Amino acid sequence: MQADNGYTAARLQMVKTQIEARGIRDENVLHAMENVPRHLFVPKALQPYAYTDSPLAIGYGQTISQPYIVAFMTEALRLPPKAKVLEIGTGSGYQAALLSQLSSTVYTIEIIKNLNKKALFKKLGYTNIHTKIDNGYKGWAAAAPFDAIILTAASPHIIASLLHQVNIGGTLLCH
Repeated sequence: MQADNGYTAARLQMVKTQIEARGIRDENVLHAMENVPRHLFVPKALQPYAYTDSPLAIGYGQTISQPYIVAFMTEALRLPPKAKVLEIGTGSGYQAALLSQLSSTVYTIEIIKNLNKKALFKKLGYTNIHTKIDNGYKGWAAAAPFDAIILTAASPHIIASLLHQVNIGGTLLCH
């Protein structure tokens, strides 16, 4: 992984004051939040704000969610050991990077071609993340079933095709 140019203290402070202080207790989630360099998933001009408790623009009309929301949603997944996870809406790639710390394999789909994070994941050493540019509402049937599916992209309703791709007893979570 790359050096984080002094952002470690800000990241640890973020976890302590924004995540742990607000009730996130899953040690694995806290550890992942402490270790994944959020500043590398935002535009360079916004890196000084990466550890603030706010969403940040990543281009193409999209944002990276605020850290607490990401932690809350990640904890809510209740991932079993060696989970296989599908993320709909790669966006910045930050959520997928966190999930890769908690899962054996992450599949992530993004509809906006310019937000493909395959090269970034490889550069940062995230070898268990698979990416695809497609309409996420179709899911990733070839890789199903999943222990958990998280929709980080807006959806007004549950998508039936995704229900058929989650394991019985698995989790389908909409952001």
